[in-house]
Amino acid sequence: MALSGIAAVQGQWRQRFPSYRPWRRPVLRIGVVVGLLFAAAAAVAQTPDPTLFSLMQRWGNVEYQMQGDARMKAFEDLANEADALARNQPDNPHVLTAQGVVLASYAKAKGGLGALDLAKRARTALEKAIAIDPQGENGSAYVTLGALYQHAPGWPIAFGDSDKARELLRKAVDIRPDGIDTNFYYAQYLEDEGEHAQALDYAQRAVAGQARADRSSDEALRQQAERWLAEHR
Repeated sequence: MALSGIAAVQGQWRQRFPSYRPWRRPVLRIGVVVGLLFAAAAAVAQTPDPTLFSLMQRWGNVEYQMQGDARMKAFEDLANEADALARNQPDNPHVLTAQGVVLASYAKAKGGLGALDLAKRARTALEKAIAIDPQGENGSAYVTLGALYQHAPGWPIAFGDSDKARELLRKAVDIRPDGIDTNFYYAQYLEDEGEHAQALDYAQRAVAGQARADRSSDEALRQQAERWLAEHR
């Protein structure tokens, strides 16, 4: 659906349902989602399961290297593979988190209202993973799930819920209070909610955070947090 069509649908829903909350600042939010997915995927990639490791390695290639129709077909294949792994290992939180990451990334790439089913399936997978492993991949599953609640359209279109996003992102910080990713993404959420002073505080925590072993993405994210902090002071 074209952007104009989506806008028209959103206008109709606003008239019928005053509580409806559409996506806000979608271009900015897409960038945030990419970072959140990368953080969660990096955590899943640490699992010793070679099949899961291979899946997430290929996910990274599709997410950052491919374009156009080939990229969409590759996402579809990865989603089918992740779904198959989840069917074979329905109680494996690593597999479920990987499934959630892949589906959320596919939804982001697909965009528009047609991506909502993928986002809902990603939410289901991540919520099940957290139910099995309350630590949620050391907080990473909470970050990705929080991003979905933050960025998805609100009721009645989808499940977007700012309060739920806050709860999940805050939980990630509680699990890993010195995390670069947990603090930075919570800071961005707070800024988006208009809580500027608190956002700066958590961004500073991110800059001073502890990078995880063998996780080069953490240092890259620290640099991003430094730039963000300089721009928002």
